[in-house]
Amino acid sequence: MDICVFAGTFNPIHNAHIKMAEIALNKNNFDKIIFIPSYIPPHKDVEKDLAIHRMNMVKLATKYNPKFEVSDFEYKNENKSYSIFTVKEIIKKYDIKEKLNFIIGTDAFLKIDTWYQKDELKKLVHFLVFKRTGDDITKLDDLEREQWDFEIIEYDYMNISSTEIRKTSIITDVPKEIEEYIKNNGLYEYRKL
Repeated sequence: MDICVFAGTFNPIHNAHIKMAEIALNKNNFDKIIFIPSYIPPHKDVEKDLAIHRMNMVKLATKYNPKFEVSDFEYKNENKSYSIFTVKEIIKKYDIKEKLNFIIGTDAFLKIDTWYQKDELKKLVHFLVFKRTGDDITKLDDLEREQWDFEIIEYDYMNISSTEIRKTSIITDVPKEIEEYIKNNGLYEYRKL
């Protein structure tokens, strides 16, 4: 089975996340893409009580594509969500013999050298690095020299930011179900209304 992982905070999941997964799916004809919302992201400050909401929103946003699946591995683990443990779990669960495909944005990939157990991760993962228009990728040459296994996928940049979505009570750039979920559960700026 040809698997691709898309792990992230998804705080909240938005249209650009879905678009990236669709592009990866169509380009590589994966059997499935597994979305893995982090419980406690090691490099971000996220409210713990939002973990269940982020999980629920990812499930809502991905339910229309039969090749999209959501894993609760990191959520159930209830610890810092280090990718190395998740990657090992997916490789074991699906008996993957080659490197595991892993969707990542340029911004996160440029910080890959700060990730936990990076040298072991390097041996296990092939990264699909999504480059947005205007991203500076000159530093990727350094990562290539350090023998990270990756390919660059260019796509029309959708100027969408989870941070901006959280800061406004006018919700755009998310699937309709996510907009309703945010409003119905009083998340982000809706807590203050």
